[in-house]
Amino acid sequence: MHGRGDGSKRKELMPTFFASCPAGLAEALEKELQTLGFHTLEKITSGVYFDTNWEGCYKANLCSRLASRILKPVMDFTAYQPDELYQQIRKHDFTKYIKPTQTMTVDVSLKESMMRDQRFTAMKIKDAIVDQFREKFDVRPDVDNDNADLRVHVKAYKNHFDVSIDTSGDSLFQRGYRRQFVEAPVKENLAAGLIRLADWDEKQPLIDLMCGSGTFLIEAALMALNIAPGIQRKKFGFMSLLNFDKELWNKVVNEAIEQEKEETEVKFFGFDIDRRAVASAKDNARNAGVDHVIEFKTQPVATVEAPVEKGLLIVNPPYGVRIGDEDNIKDVYRDLSYTMKHRFKGWDCWILSGNKDLIADLRLKSNRKIFVYNGNIECRFLKYSMF
Repeated sequence: MHGRGDGSKRKELMPTFFASCPAGLAEALEKELQTLGFHTLEKITSGVYFDTNWEGCYKANLCSRLASRILKPVMDFTAYQPDELYQQIRKHDFTKYIKPTQTMTVDVSLKESMMRDQRFTAMKIKDAIVDQFREKFDVRPDVDNDNADLRVHVKAYKNHFDVSIDTSGDSLFQRGYRRQFVEAPVKENLAAGLIRLADWDEKQPLIDLMCGSGTFLIEAALMALNIAPGIQRKKFGFMSLLNFDKELWNKVVNEAIEQEKEETEVKFFGFDIDRRAVASAKDNARNAGVDHVIEFKTQPVATVEAPVEKGLLIVNPPYGVRIGDEDNIKDVYRDLSYTMKHRFKGWDCWILSGNKDLIADLRLKSNRKIFVYNGNIECRFLKYSMF
């Protein structure tokens, strides 16, 4: 846990924020935040602490491709009993974030703590917060678990509580371009993170042999065209807070739009055996404003030829959940292996695998292995250099 004990030194410094991310992406996220001009403080498994002002918070929400949420830590303390927790929460003034007529919710995650019941703990924290409003205004905010104006995130580990205000609202992977879903999609921020982990230089052609709803290619195209990932979103959590500065937000958005490119030399190719998946990928690419740089084609992996001489190949084959029976999928992996070996010589190929038994059917030796989580599935992101 991140203990920020010495408050006196921090006061004259900028506020601390925390960018959370899927496990396995923290290092890539730290680099991304630095590239965006942020000063990073500490990296942990679940994300990166950085300091900035509220303009920077807006920019991180709009421009981070890898973060899941941008949180504003507001307090940390130790509590063993519900009453102690209630009293600690009361020490921070939550009435400065929203009006009493707005809505709120509390998300709690507990690990190895004396308080084990998540719902009861969340209720105790809600009570402490709404009592503050009631005493000050004679009115209390309603609870809305889906579209709350104030989202309070509480993480407890071994009785140490970290309390943050969520500035993102819906998770940042929800870019707004994906209206069509195929089964087992990779979340947008994970796709962007894997592209970063594959060391793609934003110049090489990029190919996905099983593109599904097109997420890898769309995320890469957004990078190549320098389009901010959050540019299509209508709403972020910080917009409901009392300190929201609309002019400042418009400035951040306009600066991002000015940096967009209309064209790129980079070529993107997506293939999938499923006609509906390809139709949905085309639709998503159009929504994201990148359909003019990606070529999609309905074609089985067994017959794909390399459309250009050299580049980077990235694939998220089925794990045994998407297409059903194992034998069928084993054939898919063998076809994939054959195509990579015989038609993509000289390429770097990256495969996201959530099934180590199936990956053995490739009969290829990986030269790099990175552990990441796709949702709650532990996956390996494997590099195969096709000599």
